Amino acid sequence: MRIEEKKLAEIVGELTLDKEQLREIACALRFDMELALQGREASMPMLCSYIGMPSGQESGEFLALDFGGTNLRAELIRLKGGSQYEIVRIVARPLVTEEYNLVNGSASREQVFDFIADMFAELLEGMEHSTYYLGHTFSFPSKQTDIYNARLLVWTKEFAIPGVEGEVVNDLLAEAFARKGLDNIRIAAVINDTVAELLAAGYCWPDTQIGSIYATGSNNCYMERSAYVNRPAAIINMESGSFDKLAPSRWDVMLDKTSEKPGRQRLEKMVSGRYMGELLSLIVQDLLGLPERPGFTAIDMSGIMSDDTAAAGAAGKIISGRIGALEPGEAACIRDVTEAIAIRSARLVAASYAGILWHLSGAGQIAPQHIAIDGSVYEYMPHIKENLQKGLYEVLGEEAAAVTPMLLKGGSGLGAAIAAAVASKEL
Repeated sequence: MRIEEKKLAEIVGELTLDKEQLREIACALRFDMELALQGREASMPMLCSYIGMPSGQESGEFLALDFGGTNLRAELIRLKGGSQYEIVRIVARPLVTEEYNLVNGSASREQVFDFIADMFAELLEGMEHSTYYLGHTFSFPSKQTDIYNARLLVWTKEFAIPGVEGEVVNDLLAEAFARKGLDNIRIAAVINDTVAELLAAGYCWPDTQIGSIYATGSNNCYMERSAYVNRPAAIINMESGSFDKLAPSRWDVMLDKTSEKPGRQRLEKMVSGRYMGELLSLIVQDLLGLPERPGFTAIDMSGIMSDDTAAAGAAGKIISGRIGALEPGEAACIRDVTEAIAIRSARLVAASYAGILWHLSGAGQIAPQHIAIDGSVYEYMPHIKENLQKGLYEVLGEEAAAVTPMLLKGGSGLGAAIAAAVASKEL
């Protein structure tokens, strides 16, 4: 076997976080939160969403636009009050197909927003004489000054639609509605996907105070009930992936140096699905002396960890598909590294939740509540759920019993409709 047991143990040890380290991270995150809320320099921007939590009694029919990637969704959602809702109609279309590509810069901004307007024209066919308020989940970096105005800072996720950066996206959407004669649509709110997750959860489970995306990317938000410097009491989009009060391993440092944005998004690079496969690739390359990185993905990692047999035969097939023939015992060793990466991710996310919970509770006890989590890593990756829960207990002790992490899928559309309901009261 090419893998030295001592070297393997050193790597797994470097990726392992003990109870005290988790507590230190949770404390540091809370401190960083409170610095930012006071208007002082911090690694997390702590962005105000300009919207608070729903009561659960909101009612009426509202429109939702989910614009967070290459698959768009336009929805008509009926809020029934009593935390009940119904999706009445939905139109979903991709921005990229074999026939067209609306994200690579070849289409104008008018073409893209007209494409969206056409979706709503189809959604509301036969219903043109009723007025609807719309909530917009827009999951790209934006500078927001109120519940309507979000100015796109920079496209991410390979988007390159010209003439949108620096513009208020809801203004561009409103112009497209006007061009298409959709005068019955009133745009009421814009939020990001993490805030949408919390709004959706809060409507159905009123005790929810924290929303989290744990997928290709990573982010948290929570309901801040105290007003701080130039900030009303509102949901705070933490952009917690940028938290940097951490001690990265040498592998994390290597990954960061070759990433698209070196020195940024430290927490996200240590926990999210986008980077875990790259981290495994770096380590395996070194362990086996490979000339190139193997190119493992988070999906590969899930498949490797799903094999709990001693021989690790199924895991070996996935690994050998990336790096070629393995010697006896190597598949099990690589599985150990894979598990160490995943477990560290879950424990870091648990520490981030603990820091938020400490901030929310102040000097008091942590109140009974749900944490709403959406994302493929949390939903599908082995070892994540149980190690996140274990991490919470290690940091919070008996108080962790008050906290119930839960999977809530598809919060973007419902959250956008709820945002429209809440914001429309002020219009």
